[in-house]
Amino acid sequence: MNILERAKAPTPKFFKVLRAIGITMATIGGTLVSAPIAIPVGLATLGGYFVVAGGVMTAVSQVTVQDTQKMEKDVAE
Repeated sequence: MNILERAKAPTPKFFKVLRAIGITMATIGGTLVSAPIAIPVGLATLGGYFVVAGGVMTAVSQVTVQDTQKMEKDVAE
């Protein structure tokens, strides 16, 4: 299964929730990094970490798929 097939395949519910959390984290981080007012350096650094963590969480959650063949096999046994 290549990456495009994985991205189009159904995603389990748990990873859909994680994907939404990752998108939210990346959005919050982007807002902190690009704030038009002067914010403490630590807060801007934390925003950068949020962007990276949210992006990774979103990407991993998007390519996680349900293996219906394995689930059917386990049920049959």
